[in-house]
Amino acid sequence: MAWQTLTRWERALERWQSTLVSRLRPTREPVELLDALHQECDRHAVVCSESRVVVPNAFEVELDTGVFAELVRHGCGDVGVMLTDNLARHGRRRGYEWAGPLTVHVTPTSLPSGNPYRVYSGPMTHVRADAFPPEG
Repeated sequence: MAWQTLTRWERALERWQSTLVSRLRPTREPVELLDALHQECDRHAVVCSESRVVVPNAFEVELDTGVFAELVRHGCGDVGVMLTDNLARHGRRRGYEWAGPLTVHVTPTSLPSGNPYRVYSGPMTHVRADAFPPEG
């Protein structure tokens, strides 16, 4: 199954992220960026009917500037595209319907010590969920 196969970039990001988080949070259970993104999506799922579950379509990932620089150094310069592709596969596996065109925007920023990233989501303000016909 092709959708289950992680791309080379995703595997590299997962390995790197796991190592980074375990270094930054040695006493806590590591939380991977992809898992955090999936959880953000799942937490905001809205069941509209038995066959329709709508989720946010706009995700914002704030990466610590050091984390972002490290990803770029390891050849993961297009992190937003990679995360969008991964999240799209997650949504297909769960049968989700996006509130509009899916986007994951990655921003390097200064975060409090020990926090390599933050994830936020919501529907795009200029796109309405009912503007798209149900898939299927």
